[in-house]
Amino acid sequence: MKLVVVGGGGLRAPLFVDSALRRAARTGLTEICLMDVDAAQLELIGALATELARRAGGAVTISTTTDAETAFAGASYVVTTVRPGGIDGRIADERIALSHGVLGQETTGAAGFAMALRSIPTILSYAETLARVSPEAWLFNFTNPAGLVTQALRNSGYSRSVGICDSANGAQTAVAKWLRLPERSVRAEVFGLNHLSFTRRAEVAGRDVLPDALADDRFLAGTVQRVFAPHVVRRHGMWLNEYLYYYYYADEAVAAGAAGPTRGEEIRTLNQRLLPRLRQAELLADPGQALDVYFAYERERSATYMQHTHDDAEPVAAVAQSHDGEGYAGVALDLIEALQGGTPIRTGLNVPNEGAIAGLRDSDVVEVSCVVDHHGIRPQPIGAMPDAQGYLVNSVKHYERLTVQAVAERSRALAVEALVAHPLVLSYSRAEPLVEKFLAAHAAHVGEWL
Repeated sequence: MKLVVVGGGGLRAPLFVDSALRRAARTGLTEICLMDVDAAQLELIGALATELARRAGGAVTISTTTDAETAFAGASYVVTTVRPGGIDGRIADERIALSHGVLGQETTGAAGFAMALRSIPTILSYAETLARVSPEAWLFNFTNPAGLVTQALRNSGYSRSVGICDSANGAQTAVAKWLRLPERSVRAEVFGLNHLSFTRRAEVAGRDVLPDALADDRFLAGTVQRVFAPHVVRRHGMWLNEYLYYYYYADEAVAAGAAGPTRGEEIRTLNQRLLPRLRQAELLADPGQALDVYFAYERERSATYMQHTHDDAEPVAAVAQSHDGEGYAGVALDLIEALQGGTPIRTGLNVPNEGAIAGLRDSDVVEVSCVVDHHGIRPQPIGAMPDAQGYLVNSVKHYERLTVQAVAERSRALAVEALVAHPLVLSYSRAEPLVEKFLAAHAAHVGEWL
């Protein structure tokens, strides 16, 4: 079985490779192909991946290529994890948004919109190539904003595509850890959108244990729920996706972004330290040293995740791990195992609604609990959303529909309407200049718009 990582020169790719190698016997994995348009960085990351494969016993081949058709030939599964425009594009999004007094965050609000302008055409192009070269392959999209990109894929007819995100299963992971149980013994009920989802039940042996967990101060303090005031979580009576922080504490998030370096700027600084050190480590002569340098970098990067949301010393990332610390790799690899005929799983994914959540269209891509087995992926019935959560979900879904249409038609007018519809913008006086600045900043990626 051949697994392809598009964006395989990215600095998180070795973590994915490491996880995939450990599961190779269960999935039937024989080849991991790392594909990236950045040949120089791909060479570095490919060397790290090759060393990981050597340490794992060498049963899995590591290949690298800058050509999508070569990568997709014979592929069974493709994971897309790219950032068109690179880290500088992310920083431009953040700073342009903040200059207009709105959130600068790559998946949410105005900056998430700007990311979608570049991500959607890029992933659709890869999907077109994949459908031609390996039409039976599954495409797992992790490229941000994952829900929007997956909506565009489905609108374009790519039915073997699904959006993945490690944050969708945060409650399942946290409750299992709290009770010292295997993750799969917890049956979570997730509903909403990517980076805007809620978990309203977490059952163990048929009993909902989530109310007890949310009543425990130590549970809240030891999970990503710590980014919210405890009374806010308890008022909802649900597990809140950590990205809801940007809605429920919008003024604090904007102030934090304006006061210091943005997340993109933090990552650029880390990357500028890492890459020269990797090159100096002489990968071929001492790959072990290079891996030590890489994993030290990854620990530092994880330790600063959402650090602006909390004042004390313990990083949010320390309590945000899922799938035994595998992150998005764990979600993708769980899917592969189940689709390959392994043990069926229940997990939160970004898929067409198909009636699962009442009040949303069947074609709307939502983040919802799904059952996955060798027959495929099936969203589970949720029913009606409570009013408070449903209002926010419906508002943002309206924005998502408009955004995908705006990108498809390259329409400035629709782009403005999309941003005006977003709860974190809600203003023509903001939306109009934001659209113009984003289109100008990323003209090389987005082309001409009407």
